[in-house]
Amino acid sequence: MASLDSLPVLDLSRLSAGPQEAAAFRDELRDAMHEVGFLYLAGHGIPQELTDAMLEVSRRFFELPEDVKLAVENIHSPQFRGYTRVGGELTDGSVDWREQIDIGVEHEAVAAGEGVADYWRLEGPNLWPEGLPEMRAVVSEWTERLSTISLELLRALALSLGAPEDTFDAAFASRAFPMLKIVRYPGESSPDPVQGVGSHRDGGVLTLLLVEPEKGGLQVEYQGAWIDAPQVPGTFVVNIGEMLELATNGYLKATLHRVISPLRGTDRMSLPFFFNPALDATMPQLAVSPEFQSKARGLSVDPTNSPILETYGDNALRYRLRAHPNVAAVQHPDLLAG
Repeated sequence: MASLDSLPVLDLSRLSAGPQEAAAFRDELRDAMHEVGFLYLAGHGIPQELTDAMLEVSRRFFELPEDVKLAVENIHSPQFRGYTRVGGELTDGSVDWREQIDIGVEHEAVAAGEGVADYWRLEGPNLWPEGLPEMRAVVSEWTERLSTISLELLRALALSLGAPEDTFDAAFASRAFPMLKIVRYPGESSPDPVQGVGSHRDGGVLTLLLVEPEKGGLQVEYQGAWIDAPQVPGTFVVNIGEMLELATNGYLKATLHRVISPLRGTDRMSLPFFFNPALDATMPQLAVSPEFQSKARGLSVDPTNSPILETYGDNALRYRLRAHPNVAAVQHPDLLAG
């Protein structure tokens, strides 16, 4: 692929359109994630009513009074869940101009102790806002449906690389650790661009992103240039995270991307969904066919020169500590010592 003006578009419904069409989809999925690491996914089967409900409840959350949002601020959560006020997160060492709420899979919190890995501190409950009871049900359905799509994509990728279809099932099918961010970018560009989110690679496995209609700002790095990736109606933006790059020795590409803040007087709603394995899971090395393995590039290094860690929980905890030093200082001062 010599040049690229926009991300490729793939239709997930082709997987159920007969063996020939399914095989062609898998090949195109593999090639897009090898060359670009990003694509638009159509034909995913998410009802428009659910998408509309997610965007509506998300906007209603940000319209809540400030004290209601701050009651679920992430400094109250050892799991780094809950609300982050504007300027409360760092990416690539700089402040991100956005507010958000982080919501994950809910389990009982794990007590720290001898022999208990630090990453188990990320297990626990979400912080749900008062006065918006419908948020939990809509988000739960959204997370369940996107998890199903994500696992379908992982199985298709495994097959496309010559590996068994169920390669990822042990780490994902029943023990996945998905995270959803509901994000609002208040406009700060005027028109000189201001960082919404700094340049980074996603640290997990697979990301499905929904952006509200007619909004742009996402940019994807390709061969040293930034490609605009505006919202395309009826699609998700899908990209590979570092753990999937690790599983394929760099054949699949975790790509740098960033978000430019909207123009002043506007804002932008964004719902990135991160499909990740169990915290204690190590990514299986795919038994990739020799024809693809010969083109594997080895692992890229993230902008902070941090190596990709094999156990997902170690990666996830490192990212949280780096992105939310204020939460780390309140909830996990022992991890910051030394």
